[in-house]
Amino acid sequence: MTPQLDVIGIVVTDMAAAVSFYRRLGIDFPVGSEQEAHAEAALPNGLRLALDTEAVIASFHPGWTPPQRAGRVGIAFRCADPADVDTVYADLVNAGYHGELKPWDAFWGQRYAVVNDPDGNGIDLYAALQTAAK
Repeated sequence: MTPQLDVIGIVVTDMAAAVSFYRRLGIDFPVGSEQEAHAEAALPNGLRLALDTEAVIASFHPGWTPPQRAGRVGIAFRCADPADVDTVYADLVNAGYHGELKPWDAFWGQRYAVVNDPDGNGIDLYAALQTAAK
């Protein structure tokens, strides 16, 4: 059998803060996930997003230490349209999350922005730019 991508996992410092952030992006974590050390939410495409506290990882990975900086994980959320990128970005920044890259019209044809989750991971927001009729 060919392995299939099933879960995207993120190690978090503060479960309640992480669950709150990802819920603002529409991820439906079960009620009570804020108090758990491991939380999972089903995604519309069949994947799952899993959050684990640093303590959970340390419990089964001897010698593991939390990274001092955000990892090299790329997570991107497609927005309905370019205006929605601006709206979602503003909502997250107004809620106190760090806006890493303000919305802009990228040369590759997307409205694009980056907000950091509570652990400093860059979360991309994007939507296709409308092309002018020819």
